[in-house]
Amino acid sequence: MTMNEHTFISALKSQFNGEQHEFRGESTLLIQRDQLLDVTRKIREMGFERLSDITAVDYFPQENPRFHLAYQFTSLANHATLGLRVPVPGVNPSVATIEGIYPNANWRERELYDMFGIQIDGHSDLRRILMPHDWEGHPLRKDYPLGYEEPQFTFNFDEIDVRKPYAKD
Repeated sequence: MTMNEHTFISALKSQFNGEQHEFRGESTLLIQRDQLLDVTRKIREMGFERLSDITAVDYFPQENPRFHLAYQFTSLANHATLGLRVPVPGVNPSVATIEGIYPNANWRERELYDMFGIQIDGHSDLRRILMPHDWEGHPLRKDYPLGYEEPQFTFNFDEIDVRKPYAKD
């Protein structure tokens, strides 16, 4: 017998006072940051043996919360996925590590640190994983300078063409 995602979300919602959000048939539970470890332990006890993904959303210029961490858990036995969102403020963004509950969170949390600058408290090896160790800034933050070349179209061709570097003859 399998249980659907709504059953799991409802059980977690009543136990932890979370907010349930529905979008295109998928339910996500929004919890407070200080509940993350307890909720994650409960999710593991409910049979979600796999942490499928962790990522973040940056709502800059909004500062409180600036980020939402999005966790995705999978139960192969129940054929179910469960979404969890955790709001994190923009000033000193941090969250507790869940690598003690889901060991594969190690690299995913390092990616959050590297790309978004979110501090993972209690992490066993918090250092950059994608960017060079001496890189400054966090590339997936919305306030990170882009530094790209402006696309050239017919309406701005002449303006951009003047600034383009060409090989010397």
